[in-house]
Amino acid sequence: MKRMVDILKRWVSCVVGAWLLVSCGAMSPRWKPVEKVVVPEPREGVPRVLFVGNSFSFGVPRVVAEESIREGSRWDVGRVTRGGWTLEKHVENPETLAAIRNGKWDVVVLQEQSRIPSVPWQRKTRMIPAARKLAAEVRAAGAVPVFYQTWGYRGGDEWRKGDDFAAMNARLREGYGEAGETLGMQVVPVGDAWEREVRAGRGGRLFDADGKHPSEAGDEVTARVFLERLAELRKRR
Repeated sequence: MKRMVDILKRWVSCVVGAWLLVSCGAMSPRWKPVEKVVVPEPREGVPRVLFVGNSFSFGVPRVVAEESIREGSRWDVGRVTRGGWTLEKHVENPETLAAIRNGKWDVVVLQEQSRIPSVPWQRKTRMIPAARKLAAEVRAAGAVPVFYQTWGYRGGDEWRKGDDFAAMNARLREGYGEAGETLGMQVVPVGDAWEREVRAGRGGRLFDADGKHPSEAGDEVTARVFLERLAELRKRR
């Protein structure tokens, strides 16, 4: 009897394990495992940008670094990126604060969780207070804080009946615009670039399988917007 119980336990374990592997394989887009803090060593004459955010910022720092080298502008790019994190979490995180304070950055990019800026009460009570604290840290360290305006989900916000990409994108544009005006911060309009691609019929290529996170093509479009804005900021410093 005991042997039969042991066999049954092993069988259940194998079935559950197989299910988890299949599920994780189907639900683990390329962005999921890339959580880390990266602070490159300063180099003489090379401008520096730090991305502070979550999984929407996993891939783009690498593309910004690679494309800046390719086009001859060359930026050192760091990041503090944690899956699902809000700016509230970053402002309480010693690693984030240490990276901002000690990295000798020229620009620090703040990216809020992808829904919060589109919800007025969350924007006012969560995003703006946290961003205010982080922006103060950035400015005290001698850098320029900017917001990373993300994009609407492919099918819109699932918590809103009848929503779509354009409607959610418009709310995010308004939300980041209000936060930027309130805190005196520039907004890098990535969501606007995504909207242009959607209107041109090229939007499908921007999204990962979940319809929210960026694909490689999405990271490339995003990086292009950042490089254009970073070039403008570099001229002013």
